Amino acid sequence: MKHFISVVFALTILTGTASFAQSPLPVESNKTVPASTVPDTVDVQHVIDAYHEAVLTHDGPRLAHLFLPQASIWLSVLSDDAYPRVKAKSPDAVKVRVGSYADFAKLVSTSKASFNPTHTHLQENSDGTIASVYFDFVFLVDGKEENRGSETWVLVKGADGWRIAAIVYSSNPQVS
Repeated sequence: MKHFISVVFALTILTGTASFAQSPLPVESNKTVPASTVPDTVDVQHVIDAYHEAVLTHDGPRLAHLFLPQASIWLSVLSDDAYPRVKAKSPDAVKVRVGSYADFAKLVSTSKASFNPTHTHLQENSDGTIASVYFDFVFLVDGKEENRGSETWVLVKGADGWRIAAIVYSSNPQVS
């Protein structure tokens, strides 16, 4: 049980505790996208499916390639109900946390736990160049619900296909 609580706080707090600086880069990088990533970014649904598969298979590098590295933002917002519960367990907890896809990709790559993010009530809007996706999620760790909420992604279509530019999600972690 103690390990489960540690994992809950790691996923709830880890992604937002590390602030990182990004050097200014051009909107499109000169880096070549690995051939294995090309099918992942054909359209928005492929990005969603690749994200889920990368988390399931602990493939952090594949997950990282789904993001626009020079402009990505990752925000987690504790719900009004969750904030006092998390704050009671961890006095340094903040309501809005800035994290990074790189931290999450590292966690996905190094964790021994089984992750399964489920997405329901998917709503996608796009003009073919930019897109937003909104859905409800339940994040399972070793088959048990660890977190739930709503999530929105902003995606952009560059020369190398669709990439995630931002993820913002509400967080309602299971805290015991």
